[in-house]
Amino acid sequence: MKHQERPYQRIENYGIIGNLETVALVSLTGSIDFMCFPRFDAPTIFASLLDSTKGGFFSVEPQMGEYNSKQLYIPGTAVLLTRFFSESGIAELTDYMPLQAAGDETDSTIVRKIKAIRGDITFKLHCVPRFDYAEAKHEADLKKKKNEIIFTAINDGNVQLRLIADIPLQLKRMDGYAEFTLKESEMAHIVLQAVKKDHKGAFSGINYYAHDTYHQTIAKWREWVGKSTYKGHYGELIQRSAITLKLLTSARYGSVIAAATFGIPETLGGSRNWDYRFTWIRDAAFTMYAFLKLGFYDEATNFMNWISSLCTESKLQLLYKVDGTKSGAEHELKYLDGYKGARPVRIGNAAATQLQIDIYGELIDTIYIYNKSYKPITYEFWTLIQQQVNSVVAGWKQPDHGIWEIRNVKREFLHTRLMCWVAMDRAIKIAEHRSFPYPEMEWQAVRDEIYNDIYHNFWNEELGAWVQYKGAKTVDASALLMPLTHFITPLEPRWLSTMKVIDRDLRLDVLIYRYRNHLERIDGLDGVEGTFNMCSFWYIEALAKCGEIDLAVESFEKMIGYANHLGLFSEELGMKGEHLGNFPQAFTHLALISAAVEINKQLSRR
Repeated sequence: MKHQERPYQRIENYGIIGNLETVALVSLTGSIDFMCFPRFDAPTIFASLLDSTKGGFFSVEPQMGEYNSKQLYIPGTAVLLTRFFSESGIAELTDYMPLQAAGDETDSTIVRKIKAIRGDITFKLHCVPRFDYAEAKHEADLKKKKNEIIFTAINDGNVQLRLIADIPLQLKRMDGYAEFTLKESEMAHIVLQAVKKDHKGAFSGINYYAHDTYHQTIAKWREWVGKSTYKGHYGELIQRSAITLKLLTSARYGSVIAAATFGIPETLGGSRNWDYRFTWIRDAAFTMYAFLKLGFYDEATNFMNWISSLCTESKLQLLYKVDGTKSGAEHELKYLDGYKGARPVRIGNAAATQLQIDIYGELIDTIYIYNKSYKPITYEFWTLIQQQVNSVVAGWKQPDHGIWEIRNVKREFLHTRLMCWVAMDRAIKIAEHRSFPYPEMEWQAVRDEIYNDIYHNFWNEELGAWVQYKGAKTVDASALLMPLTHFITPLEPRWLSTMKVIDRDLRLDVLIYRYRNHLERIDGLDGVEGTFNMCSFWYIEALAKCGEIDLAVESFEKMIGYANHLGLFSEELGMKGEHLGNFPQAFTHLALISAAVEINKQLSRR
């Protein structure tokens, strides 16, 4: 069923709340425009972000004429406040999802507290669920007391929604509706509870959510934040990025998704619209690196348990569902208009079947850090790691699709080759540190052969840089990882020359393109890309390692200015500095953390 068309919000106009199994995006107008249930990679129940008439939404908006709004998080938490300001008064909306016990998937709840701070204010509530990616119809049952509605999907046997409130509710065209007035200082509570149809046991009442869960949720977030061992510069920025990464992490499985959303375009009007609600081995390994640096060891341990079960496979797949099963095929939801008309809207990701050999490097590097800085890995786990190293030994010379998941060609990419070297180097270090048996001569010979291959065969003398792939004449921002992975000293003449070329060809102030596709149509896709936020933070970290600490600090603080009002980043920035791509993106936030930690280290030394 279509709903009246509503204007699309800018991507950066959202905050994120979650319960470590799923998330919801809340706009500056007080509307939840995106949510999947019962977990990150499940179908949506709200998706007006991807189709303003058919997608579904859950809004609580004051009727104040023209108003301004602001959002902020209660410090150290994922509890979000949206405030509305007008001549007629001030209103405040508090949104959060109570943190459920690990493994409990029966109660995914959004709590919305509405308060009239100044003046008497009228509000309108619309709860417009659209199940199964807005494809399944639903029924609705308004209970006798008029403060509870049960929404039941007809063609989706998995989901029911329970809307309860301490104000009267109505049904309009099978959607929830309410109009109510709060006098100055009065408060109302609205709760949307997503439950499985086979849920057994009593439901909690509105008073439980109105009074108990708020303080419990704040306490749990602050307890988690308090586990961090990080002491240094940019503490609040790092903390917000860490909370964002935690929101994208599954408490049940220990996996972490690449971003909360799917289908948000990297180029408006282009075809670069992908589904990021999966666990990429690469992204997850980098995320665990960030958690380890901050002292969040439980998350790293849970991820190690998750990945060890996958390492029993002869070869790792690039990406998985959050439960470790293989993802479904990529296909289009042709009935959805897309964000601001950006089609196609895709679910699933065809990259799952690509060859991307670099993932072994990111993974084994994280295992190396875990083993070195926190807890020794077991010999049983080591035998599984050996199988993955053997995949590198056998396949490192192969062309692949690379970190940017080029769909039309395979190449011998610099980043892939670099990560093959990292895989061999870190595996050798783990073995020697722990005195594990390993084929010493073979592994060291492969490591050295890869090193020489990179140093000599990826160097373009005419350009004066290490290039994107063998035979290329252009640079790639992933080369910034060469000093960050300790492949090369940051003062190596060839590296300093490469940085100059990256400066010239990929950099606009602090904004970095991953590559310049207009120079060579390597990815075979239409549309001009924005700058990649994580590449900007890679660049800043490389500056810090090169000893350019003052420039690194200035660049970092300028880059932070491109975050949204809550300190959140999407994948890219467009021509007007607008956020593009799926949101919020884990890779950007972990790169921010890594750059900040390196700057802090260099400042401490100075």
